[in-house]
Amino acid sequence: MQNVPEVKLGIVAVSRDCFPIGLSIARREAIVKAYGKGVYECKVTVENEKDMIDAVADVKAAGCNALVVFLGNFGPETPETLLAKEFDGPVMFIAAAEGDGDLINGRGDAYCGMLNCSYNLGMRHLKGYIPSYPVVTAEEAAVEMKKFLPIARAVIGIKNLKIITFGPRPQDFFACNAPIKGLYELGIEIEENSELDLFVSYKAHAGDERIPAVCEDMKKEMGEGRYYPDMLERMAQFELTLLDWAEQHKGARKYVAFADKCWPAFPEQFGFEPCYVNSRLASRGIPVSCEVDIYGALSEYIGSCISEDAVTLLDINNSVPASLFEKEIEGKFDYKLTDTFMGFHCGNTPSCKMCAERAVKYQLIQHRLLEPEGSEPDFTRGTLEGDIAASDITFYRLQCDSEGVVRAYIAEGEVLPVATGSFGGIGIFAIKEMGRFYRHVLVQKRYPHHGAVAFGHYGAALFELFKYLGVGDVAYNQPACLPYPTENPFIK
Repeated sequence: MQNVPEVKLGIVAVSRDCFPIGLSIARREAIVKAYGKGVYECKVTVENEKDMIDAVADVKAAGCNALVVFLGNFGPETPETLLAKEFDGPVMFIAAAEGDGDLINGRGDAYCGMLNCSYNLGMRHLKGYIPSYPVVTAEEAAVEMKKFLPIARAVIGIKNLKIITFGPRPQDFFACNAPIKGLYELGIEIEENSELDLFVSYKAHAGDERIPAVCEDMKKEMGEGRYYPDMLERMAQFELTLLDWAEQHKGARKYVAFADKCWPAFPEQFGFEPCYVNSRLASRGIPVSCEVDIYGALSEYIGSCISEDAVTLLDINNSVPASLFEKEIEGKFDYKLTDTFMGFHCGNTPSCKMCAERAVKYQLIQHRLLEPEGSEPDFTRGTLEGDIAASDITFYRLQCDSEGVVRAYIAEGEVLPVATGSFGGIGIFAIKEMGRFYRHVLVQKRYPHHGAVAFGHYGAALFELFKYLGVGDVAYNQPACLPYPTENPFIK
């Protein structure tokens, strides 16, 4: 991943001055030992505001961009919460479980102190990540700190992200609405451009001396017979155009995601479909969403940070035919027909997440729309097509709705090892109680048709991240025993 942050984690212990400071120091040292390499141990133990200033200076000088505040005993609620204010990065708060059974000189009361810490954070309107159960032993603290890493990585990435767009949304794709207010509230910058800006830059890259090397890389990635040789130079030119634009336009930000208009004018003017190039950038942690889906690009980027792996953006596209379900799924997998659906897009899924027969092809729907009936595909070529490989997945999206409210959904499931018999980049997805989730979350809350896909189960980290970001409505696929608020209890 070339476009996601690297987290350097630091730990600062705090101590209430009426408790033994040695408790916090010894317990901090035990955590560092349990964690192993990869955490910076700040030797300043914070008892007061001056200590807090010294501790922040120390971890910043060490290059830390994420912090663990450890209540080794009750803890001083003012300086410990001011650490979250003065440290420029995500902060996690944990507290010490009592240790060796000495409840006279060895009792720290951090169980109590965490309550005051949380209360004080709230009064100061400060953000702090507190695990599900924050009162931990050294070994448990090390586990929780490692769980915090992907959350911290995503928070840092979002804070330093610029989303670059080209063109307005295509006609009848207003579902991909993108109120900018939500981006600013999350700390994201945006730069909106026209398709003409992109086309001018693309033409300026004609003859770029780097094009042959990119062509060779494309050949190596796809394998002989799985690409159009006459199109490689055009696609390589476009890839370099996007990469150069990102570098030249990210400004004060460190990371970039794109949301581009990919049809109907793009293929005819550029001479190809951009999907394969989009897939290649996504594999490097630079999402390029389709149809100028700004929150789709943001969702993809979040998934890249959380998983440190390639992600994709798919239409929640079509139901699985009953005949296909009965023949290939029923009795072999523990799913109902309504638990399944097909996720599809023209060809933006990274090749590393697709089955071996994947290849660069042409966009059937666009060919019908844009090229003469019965003609051989020309400028509608350039999609990366094939079945998506079987894998655990997390289907999710962060969205600012038309009222300006930021909300999200998360659902874990899998891509089944079942041939789709269809076209595009496509797979058969299975998510428990998907039918109810579809109706009472996706339809009921008016989510757009695009969902981001991370390849693995990352629901826990995404849920904690969205809470940290202040997202009040985080929906998930509820089990059958837990009805949705809009679910009719009288329907059997």
